[in-house]
Amino acid sequence: MRLQRLSVSLFGFVAVVTVVLAAATVWLLLTNPVTVATAVNEGDVSPLVRQLAQVLLQALSGLLKYL
Repeated sequence: MRLQRLSVSLFGFVAVVTVVLAAATVWLLLTNPVTVATAVNEGDVSPLVRQLAQVLLQALSGLLKYL
């Protein structure tokens, strides 16, 4: 029974992280399409990851400000 609860909570955590990353990626695609297009065209994901981290940090900062 304990293993079942652990697997459900682990699945929930992975699902939440996946949804947050997907939402941040879509937001980045809508707000900064040049960075996304350049990263896809050149095959270099570092600018994309950097911008994605900035979007997540801004969202977290705004959420903490709200609280």
